[in-house]
Amino acid sequence: MMNEPDDIVISVKNLSIGYGERVILDKINFQVRRGEVFVILGESGCGKSTLMKTMIGLNAPQFGEVWLEGIDLVAAKGDERLRLLRKFGVMYQSGALFGSMTVLENVRLPLDEFTELPEPLKELVALAKLKLVGLGNAANKMPSELSGGMQKRAAIARAMAMDPGILFLDEPSAGLDPITSAGIDLLVSGLARHVGITFVIVSHELASIYAIADRVIMIDCQSRGIVAEGKPADLRDAAADPWVHRFFNREADAGHTVQPT
Repeated sequence: MMNEPDDIVISVKNLSIGYGERVILDKINFQVRRGEVFVILGESGCGKSTLMKTMIGLNAPQFGEVWLEGIDLVAAKGDERLRLLRKFGVMYQSGALFGSMTVLENVRLPLDEFTELPEPLKELVALAKLKLVGLGNAANKMPSELSGGMQKRAAIARAMAMDPGILFLDEPSAGLDPITSAGIDLLVSGLARHVGITFVIVSHELASIYAIADRVIMIDCQSRGIVAEGKPADLRDAAADPWVHRFFNREADAGHTVQPT
């Protein structure tokens, strides 16, 4: 066990991740506070999703620790690890709904797998989660009948089935039109504000980041580390690093523009 301030729910310590001998991120450190919307961002291919997979225990790190509410997930074994994994829910970029199940059955699946609740209560809990994300009328539909935005809402509902305090979302706005994406932003903000869920979100969608993020870290391929941390508006307006400034202001790198002939 590790003693942390009460508002710290995740501590990443000296974490190195990669594949084989290739290091993607080297000995990075950051913390996530209870109730905040925390965004991991960076250019494509810099290791955002790999970092999230390591934080949720899918990938083993090359080195370092991931502390969730005082317990190191990397070192945890057996029942302790299972209890720790149930403290958070995950929404993958594609939604990852099972096509042979109804939306309600998808959301109820974690309750079927990990609880002994009576069947009627499982149905009530799953339906309540669907209503919370605005899909109360879609319970008996198949995933193929849902739009992309609705599929992501259903995946968020399933991630909340076990009432976790932390939700990890991988690119929740990817592939969505601006109006649908804004709806997902409102959903995330509402769940953080009214339900008290802590969010860790992988994204590079600037509009969403400005709308929902309390704090961000920006990771970089070349330095293999964190090059910026703070509120997105502060980094947009006052970042000292030119590359960070260009990223947050959506400015092209003049050195890589095509010159007219």
